[in-house]
Amino acid sequence: MAEQKPTHTPSRNATTGLGLAIGAATIITAITGIAFWLSYHHLHDVAASNGLGNSPERAWAWPAVLDLFYLAGELLILRASYLRTVDWWAIGLTAIGALGSISLNVAGVGAHAPVLQYIVAAVPPVAALFAFGALMRQLHTWFARRPQTTQAPAVVTVERAEPMAAPVPPMPEQAPELPPAVEQRPERPAITYRDPRCAAIRPLYKNGTRPGTAAMREALIAAGHGRVGDSTIRGVIRAEVEEHEPHLAQLPPAIGRPA
Repeated sequence: MAEQKPTHTPSRNATTGLGLAIGAATIITAITGIAFWLSYHHLHDVAASNGLGNSPERAWAWPAVLDLFYLAGELLILRASYLRTVDWWAIGLTAIGALGSISLNVAGVGAHAPVLQYIVAAVPPVAALFAFGALMRQLHTWFARRPQTTQAPAVVTVERAEPMAAPVPPMPEQAPELPPAVEQRPERPAITYRDPRCAAIRPLYKNGTRPGTAAMREALIAAGHGRVGDSTIRGVIRAEVEEHEPHLAQLPPAIGRPA
């Protein structure tokens, strides 16, 4: 069985496509140059017949005011395509140059001229617009297919060397026994007193003694309750505290303080 040779169709297609693209670009470039030349000459004639006839240099330079706007705008659009962005200033310059060139070419024919003269005057700038746009489109397409080359700068991360851990001593065969945990007494639940003045004298019991009348009066005055009668202090305020915690009434009286 004869060995089949591989075909190279993809390469042949790529070569054919490149040749066609180059041929189209050459024709479009020629059309663009001819159209700009015709438009430029007509604008020169318009300038010469409208105030610049005595200055041939200025008459020849005047069309560049519009055509260079157009060329600069197209090149800036091409630059924006290369950068993969949109430049509205470039689009505006291109529109001003192209529309201005077309309008002045047509207006330079004069009033009441045959329609065909307006068409002849409009064809060069319109052809320049489309031909140059087609040329730029070929370049835009090429730039769009160009692989993205912009890469973020590489970030070099330097890892710190971790300090060496201190050697762990060997565990003894039998760990020492821990002392028994101390049993914690449950906290005293919060008490809501009917008389808020009770909260001022409750801390006086912390010494393990039952507070006297004078000590309770001083605590009430310090808490901002003012002077309170002895019977109210003992019979109302202290009585309610010991009603909630009966064991407080069994504490010994404070030394030197009357009950």
